[in-house]
Amino acid sequence: MHVAIVIVGFRNLSDIQRCIAAVASSTHRDFEVIICENGGDAAFLELSALPRTLPCGQAVRAVQAPGNVGYAAGVNIAMAQTGDADAWWILNPDTLPEPQALESLVERLAKGDCDAAGGTQYYADGTVQSDGGHWRPWLARAVSLGHGRKLEASVSPSAIEERINYITGASMLVSRAFRDKAGPMREDYFLYCEEVEWCLRAGRSGLKLGFAPGARVLHNQGASTGSGQSVRRRPRLPIYLDERNKMLVTRDCFPARLPAAAAAALFLLALRFLRKGAIRQFAFGLSGWKDGLLNRRGVPDWAR
Repeated sequence: MHVAIVIVGFRNLSDIQRCIAAVASSTHRDFEVIICENGGDAAFLELSALPRTLPCGQAVRAVQAPGNVGYAAGVNIAMAQTGDADAWWILNPDTLPEPQALESLVERLAKGDCDAAGGTQYYADGTVQSDGGHWRPWLARAVSLGHGRKLEASVSPSAIEERINYITGASMLVSRAFRDKAGPMREDYFLYCEEVEWCLRAGRSGLKLGFAPGARVLHNQGASTGSGQSVRRRPRLPIYLDERNKMLVTRDCFPARLPAAAAAALFLLALRFLRKGAIRQFAFGLSGWKDGLLNRRGVPDWAR
C-alpha cells in the first residue's frame, strides 16, 4: 500500500524536521512525504533545508498554499497533489511517530472492514492523550478515549471501535474510498474540529473507523497554536476557534440539537475558565461560541 504522508506546516521548520526524522525510521517503507506550507514565502523557502529523499529512498517535497488557508485546506491541497496514493496519513508536524506506527495503521486498514484508522497519541510523560474520539452531540463536546491512562496499560481495540466516531486529526490514515465517498475536509472551519466533522460525515455515508493499538505517536500538543499552554496563558485564537467550531459541528451534523448543545457548551465554557480565574480566556471562548451560533466561518477578521 503506497501512502502519502501529509504534513501541514506553519512557520515551524524545526517541528517538521523532527517529524520527518521520525517518519524515516518507519517499518512500512512504501510512502512519500508531502508538506503544505501555510506560512508564506519565507517559511516555504526555509523548507529547502529538508532532504529531498529519506535514507530509504522515499521522496520528500513541499508545496506552498496561497496564504494561510488553514489546516483543512492544507490537507486538501496536499491530498490533491498525491492523487495516485492508496491512502493518506495525515500527521501533525508536532508529532513523533514510533517506527511501527504506519505499519500498524496500514495493517488495520488492509483488513478491509474499516475505511480510516487511528492509533494512540501520547504525551512525553507516557500518559495517553487519545485513543480516538467520541463526539457527544447534546453537549457539543469531544471526549478523548483513553485520556490519562498509562501508555503501557492494556487496551481493548474492539471496545474503542465500539465507541469511536472520529479519529483525532494529529494522526489519521484515510483510504481512497474514505476520501472519495466522504469528500474533502471542510475548509471553512480553518482550524479545530474539522476532523470531527469529516469523520461524522463519513459515518453518515456508511464508512467505518478502525483503531490500531500499535500506531503510537508522541504528540507535543499545541506547538504551533499555543493551545498547549496553561489555561490562564492560552492565546485567543485556539480558544476562539475551539468554541466556535464546536457550534459549527453541531450546526452541520446535528442541527436539531443546536439549542440544547449551545446551552451545554456555554455552561462547560464557564466551568472550564471561570473557576480557574481565566476571565480573559473565558471572553475569548464566549466570542467564539457566539460566532458559531451566528454561523460565522473561516478566518476571523481580527486574525487576518
